[in-house]
Amino acid sequence: MQLISDRTGGAISEIFGRDKALIGMIHCPAFPGAPRYRGETVDAIYDACMRDAERLIEGGLHGLIVENHGDVPFSKPEDIGPETPAMMAVVTDRLRTAFGVPLGINVLANAPLPALATAVAGGAQFIRVNQWANAYVANEGFMEGRAAEAMRYRALLRAERVKIFTDSHVKHGAHAIVADRTIGELTRDLAFFDADAIIATGQRTGNSATVEEIEEIGAATHLPLLVGSGVTEENIGMILDRTNGVIVASSLKEGGVWWNPVDPARVKSFVAAAKERHDV
Repeated sequence: MQLISDRTGGAISEIFGRDKALIGMIHCPAFPGAPRYRGETVDAIYDACMRDAERLIEGGLHGLIVENHGDVPFSKPEDIGPETPAMMAVVTDRLRTAFGVPLGINVLANAPLPALATAVAGGAQFIRVNQWANAYVANEGFMEGRAAEAMRYRALLRAERVKIFTDSHVKHGAHAIVADRTIGELTRDLAFFDADAIIATGQRTGNSATVEEIEEIGAATHLPLLVGSGVTEENIGMILDRTNGVIVASSLKEGGVWWNPVDPARVKSFVAAAKERHDV
């Protein structure tokens, strides 16, 4: 494999202290300013996030990502108001204080600058960015990679400790704009623009990446690889055979749908399935 980045490839071990990480997703309820917000108190919003976090961590997951998934339909980065990272920073700080586990931030849609600000204010160790390099047509419209401005903003904040986890061939979009480049080449572009870890996804929330796509992305990079969509009790062993970890959400919710609370029994069963095949 030709190396095109001087990143060490140790982001997972540096952050989680292990070779393979099980990361749970906190799908925050709709925040003030979002279309689905109905005047709930901020304490009610925080309590819902804390409840899900407690169930995920007590069930054996190693870390969490805080995401404003309740804010659908998502705004483009330039249209996200200051209320969103403000709310997320408080959620993140409360989770850090309560549980002391590694935390990540994903501000939708594709907003690494608010994510970095949230990470610094809340004490998170990494951010997730769905489109770091190149461009594609997303649900929100035309979406450009924002690596250049994000890395300059990170330097301005003196936040080099905050790692960048980024999707390759991200879900919820069409990649015809870069169809002349293979998934392998798109993955190498992420490393070239100083990503620290790569995430493989399916076509939409709850949909898994195929084995072929996971292997193609993994073969293209020396960086840690995670699967960030469609991870279940049934496929966790196969996925961990090929990756450095997973980001799991919908399959651990009541009824297996993302908008429901986390189901403790599902978490316990999921972690047990992971432990059957791997030392996690």
